Amino acid sequence: MAQAILAGGCFWCTEAVFRQLAGVSEVESGYIGGTVPDPSYKQVCTGDTGHAEAIRVTYDPAVIGYGELLDVFFATHDPTQLNRQGGDIGTQYRSAVFLNEDSPRGEVEAAIARAQAERDAPIVTTIEGPATWYPAEDYHQLYWEGEGQRNPYCLAVIPPKLAKLRKGFAERLKGQG
Repeated sequence: MAQAILAGGCFWCTEAVFRQLAGVSEVESGYIGGTVPDPSYKQVCTGDTGHAEAIRVTYDPAVIGYGELLDVFFATHDPTQLNRQGGDIGTQYRSAVFLNEDSPRGEVEAAIARAQAERDAPIVTTIEGPATWYPAEDYHQLYWEGEGQRNPYCLAVIPPKLAKLRKGFAERLKGQG
């Protein structure tokens, strides 16, 4: 198994997308890239800790490759928005890929180039890390499957992301292989 750490705005939204992919065994919401040890959601939301809301994706590279995960990442959020995703504004919502032993910089750069070829606006996604991962509080985990289905924000933002996923990556969804 391997891991990828991706920040594409609200972690509730990115978690919902990546949990649908074949080969993905776990998606954990958390915080990364900041200066405060073990930050809380409230602290991260201020934008003062330097952390990004992110997901840590555990996946089987024999089923889905790192480059494919990155392609899904770039297709299901807006990597051209600096320090924001839609109405979520601040560095905690930045678009970033955090490097670790399973995430070579060259593959990230190649994925950015592929994504850039599909749009006119420049991609502002940063390549960061390695950095310390802090899991988010329990109530943030599996959010879409529970509370998110009743949250107006999630109901407005997540279904369009899932539609992009189904349209562009249908063959990569769980149950399609």
